[in-house]
Amino acid sequence: MSSANFYRRAEFLTSASKLANAPPDEGIEIAFAGRSNAGKSSAINALCGQRNLARTSRTPGRTQLINFFTLDPQRKLVDLPGYGFAKVSLRIKEEWQRSLSAYLEQRSALRGVILVMDIRHPLKEYDLALLDWASQRPLALHILLTKADKLKRGPALSMLQQTRQQLADYPQAVSIQLFSALKQSGLEESYRLLDNWFERHHSADSTPDPTPDTPPDFVPSNPPE
Repeated sequence: MSSANFYRRAEFLTSASKLANAPPDEGIEIAFAGRSNAGKSSAINALCGQRNLARTSRTPGRTQLINFFTLDPQRKLVDLPGYGFAKVSLRIKEEWQRSLSAYLEQRSALRGVILVMDIRHPLKEYDLALLDWASQRPLALHILLTKADKLKRGPALSMLQQTRQQLADYPQAVSIQLFSALKQSGLEESYRLLDNWFERHHSADSTPDPTPDTPPDFVPSNPPE
């Protein structure tokens, strides 16, 4: 099965307000994290070829839960809450932080984290905090510089290089790429990484697609997140 068709099978499983309410800690999970308004939901939707798998909102920070999506019985995508621009109380933000910290530090099934950052505003305080959490285990970490279509090719590549240099002294290896949900660019690079983390190349998932020429049902749009 091709990567595009495999991730198109993603289905919503459940939401959890805290780690104690999460599904059984088994199999392999890959989590998406990012500051509100960074384009996290749009990235998940683009990768899974679905318009509304992960909700996008005009109100940043609206997604306050840990959302689980199944790909098969042993593999899940996880959408973590972000709160950068959210107009909520300090108490709520602290609760989100505790939930994030508990998930990142304690979840045995967690294989790696995709950190989503707006290419125009990379490595903000929240991003650095998440990097610190990930380094405590340590966890595999990959950065999507989203909304790459907002910059011309030259400036986008320059920002990619600048961000990579800023991460050079980080205590663990972090991979990074350009990504645009609007232009559908960066998908194949992301699929290769996800397949590796999910160990798909070692499994029976390599069986041919029954309908390999079927176009995806995802129609590019420009959601507000």
